[in-house]
Amino acid sequence: MRTAPHCGTCKRPSSRHGGNDVAAETELVRAAGCVLWRRRPTDGAVEVALIHRPRYDDWSHPKGKLMAGESEADAAVREVLEETGMRCELGARLPTTRYTAEDRPKVVTYWEARATSGAFVPNDEVDRMVWLAPATARRHLSNPWDRPLLDAAAAAWDGETPTPADAPTG
Repeated sequence: MRTAPHCGTCKRPSSRHGGNDVAAETELVRAAGCVLWRRRPTDGAVEVALIHRPRYDDWSHPKGKLMAGESEADAAVREVLEETGMRCELGARLPTTRYTAEDRPKVVTYWEARATSGAFVPNDEVDRMVWLAPATARRHLSNPWDRPLLDAAAAAWDGETPTPADAPTG
């Protein structure tokens, strides 16, 4: 007996909440996320936000699946807000990652994003968030495919890439 696809976030059958996951059970999973950063108020040094997901017991950048009709940029901003409580401004586009998750191919589009306001509140999906210096964050990341994203974001920070005026903010 075949079961209905389940939402990657809430684990309910997708049909129970409008089926707003873009990917069906065996299709490509499209997602978006950010390397979220801020300047430390005391000295202006860059700090990077990492989130801990208890379901996977890992440390990663905020990211999540696209909803039906949602652009990658809008999904990235939404996921940062949902997972970190932070509003952000998208900056430079970063490399796209490709890997297999739960036996399905996954493609994640990333941006570097400056945190503009907000506060973290633990939830079922993300129980901890930390702000770390980039070198410390690099060592703290659980998945090897997340490290080159941090390196690419650091290259953008070195140039202080301005945020595009048409980029969504959340």
